[in-house]
Amino acid sequence: MRAAVFHDRHDVRVEDVTAPTVVGPDEVLLRPFFCGICGTDLHEYAFGPIVIPTQPHALTGASAPQVFGHEFSARVVELGSNVSSVSVGDRVSVMPLITCGKCYYCRRGLNHLCVVMACTGLSWGGGGIAELVVVQEQQVSVLPDSVSDVQGALIEPAAVAAYGVDQTGLGAGDTILITGAGPIGALSALYAHAAGASRVIVSEPNAKRRALVEAFGIADVLDPTVVDVPAVVREMTGGIGVDAAAECSGNQHGLTAALASVRSAGTVAQVGLHVKPATIDPMELSNRDLTLVGTWCYPVFDWPRIIALVASGRFPVEKVVTEIIDVENIVSGGFDRLLDPDGDAQKLLVRVGRTS
Repeated sequence: MRAAVFHDRHDVRVEDVTAPTVVGPDEVLLRPFFCGICGTDLHEYAFGPIVIPTQPHALTGASAPQVFGHEFSARVVELGSNVSSVSVGDRVSVMPLITCGKCYYCRRGLNHLCVVMACTGLSWGGGGIAELVVVQEQQVSVLPDSVSDVQGALIEPAAVAAYGVDQTGLGAGDTILITGAGPIGALSALYAHAAGASRVIVSEPNAKRRALVEAFGIADVLDPTVVDVPAVVREMTGGIGVDAAAECSGNQHGLTAALASVRSAGTVAQVGLHVKPATIDPMELSNRDLTLVGTWCYPVFDWPRIIALVASGRFPVEKVVTEIIDVENIVSGGFDRLLDPDGDAQKLLVRVGRTS
């Protein structure tokens, strides 16, 4: 079967690999429809291997070369003997985290912090950018007819965005600033609106990304290279500041702006991943009683909730997609374009197989 396979830094190949033939008792065989290219995938392509193991993974035994893809929708084609929650022919979205269920964190429902966690498409014997992939039954959630295959492929990044916004403590009627309008920032804006924010403000220096969020019609969009974001935010909020901020840019400027823009006793959630150290003024946290909280992935049980919100029409995740490409074009048309600082690519989905 054809698959996009990570071999090493700047070495991703679309090639023939052996199709899975064994489905365990608690596993399902899937035929993927669409799969997103995630920021983690980009880091692996540009700088890896980072997360992808070069020695057998402690939980799964997987190691490079690795079939890419962890944001995907698919159809069920075969069931393990113990599987009862899905049927052959069901369309599903995949929660890609694979956890031990035994460690300190798993036993407290914090599976996303599992000490030996693995991930489909990064440290598992398969991924979503392939004609077929085997996953565990607990990883799949059925998509209702009202949720498309494209939307199903966006549940994973939508869950990242939702967790970040939820960690700010945003309530209905609250105001929120989102710094950075990449795919996660754009999804955060859509989710905050769906969650009842009275005002969503987005700060983004890239003109194309600003235009995408402006087209949503749900947010005030600022260019931090032109305006003083904290000053404008205070103007917009009667001199108080926003109730919450989701820092999705992963850079010093975004974090500084977020902390300076929240009101006293407000909360900033660090959602974007910083690739180098950033500084904060701890006295500012104390003086204004601020909360700065980190987020990592998402609760592994959140898929049904996110799917239901998408099905309701209140969370139109498909609006962040700027292009769908064919798998054979994934390197030049996907990875290389997304890494080009002057490029126009934002959120790309890879068309893996025939859709429903």
